[in-house]
Amino acid sequence: MICVSIARKAATEVAKAAAGLKLAEIRIDALASPKREDVEKIFRAGNGAKLIATCRPGALTDEKRKGLLLAAIASGAAYVDVEVDAPEAYKKEIASAAKKAGCKLIVSFHDHNRTPPREELSQIAGWCFESGADICKIACKANSREDAARLLGLLGSGRKIAVVGMGKQGRITRIAAPLLGSPFTYASEGEGKETAEGQIGREKLGKILEAIKNA
Repeated sequence: MICVSIARKAATEVAKAAAGLKLAEIRIDALASPKREDVEKIFRAGNGAKLIATCRPGALTDEKRKGLLLAAIASGAAYVDVEVDAPEAYKKEIASAAKKAGCKLIVSFHDHNRTPPREELSQIAGWCFESGADICKIACKANSREDAARLLGLLGSGRKIAVVGMGKQGRITRIAAPLLGSPFTYASEGEGKETAEGQIGREKLGKILEAIKNA
């Protein structure tokens, strides 16, 4: 399945962009001035899509991010994404709220510079599941074909792991991962609307996956 990452400044634009999609990641941190009421409006509307609530660290404090994610959970988010290296109390509170609401927990790891060695990747995946993950997401910068292959090697264990190779060398993972057991793969709304390096537009990615399945 393709998950479309949506990063827009206005809540009304986000809701429109999600319409007609099966699965979409809402980048709450991309909103110009994220407010609880805006988050509630986006996730209550849904527009037929299953929505992932994501609010990456950076401009917002952990307390602010936590409040926005809890609002998304209470408003019907299908999934919530929390970073594996976030403070334990932060992770536990979000995990507890998600469980009570029937919202699936994605625990994610990101390395924007490199892909760790195989043993380290396995340890990271274990850390994610120990943190309560329903789905473990590992996104790393792939600087070579070997990096991409190492990420794909995490699949096939029977556990729900979504792998993402960022960068040009990682683009193959965005195509191969869902064919090899990843629960979904991330795509952009279209060219110029990428939320991560190496993302492929949803229409283009959809055509590639369909062509492979029908080959």
